[in-house]
Amino acid sequence: MKDKIIEGAESLFIRYGVRSISMDDVARELSISKKTIYQHFKNKDELVSESTRYHLELERAQIDATIKGAQDAMEELFLLSKCMRENISGLNPSLIYDLQKYHSDAWEVFKNFKDHFMKGKVRDNIKRGKEEGFFRPEVDEEILSTMRVEQVQMIFNERIFPKTDYDFVTTQMQVYDHFIHGLLSEKGYKKYHHYNQLIKNHNTK
Repeated sequence: MKDKIIEGAESLFIRYGVRSISMDDVARELSISKKTIYQHFKNKDELVSESTRYHLELERAQIDATIKGAQDAMEELFLLSKCMRENISGLNPSLIYDLQKYHSDAWEVFKNFKDHFMKGKVRDNIKRGKEEGFFRPEVDEEILSTMRVEQVQMIFNERIFPKTDYDFVTTQMQVYDHFIHGLLSEKGYKKYHHYNQLIKNHNTK
């Protein structure tokens, strides 16, 4: 039952954000009583933390499985991009703000995931790309990996990118494309656009 509650709450939080979802909403979604939820979680804050941890573990496993066996840094980059598009497509932009402002424990879980796992993946990819000649040798992987994970979080900020004016997924992908072009060597540029053409051909079939 505890796992069922976590999964149900995670689904609601992803779609609607955290602040707008009450314990009553979770109970109604799962067709259980609110009392049942409180048998497993002392309050909403604990449920949000557990749901955040659950979601990020799924994301971690998905990323590891997706990029496993990538032939080179460019293929790994495209696979990471695929994961990113899938993970943000159904995500409510207010989620990160809600965690930061109202749920400090869950926010720490998210920050740890971002600052260690995601930054580490980006840093390793940049290092590999430099070694393989796809990225410019003068690029500093520590600085650029930090910048990249902060870019992703920045786009969740509705003060900077209000959802009334910006499509969330489009904005993420535009910033991602800009970031990639700042990394590419001439060799990497050719490979990048080769992959892009393959994707376009696949999407038109």
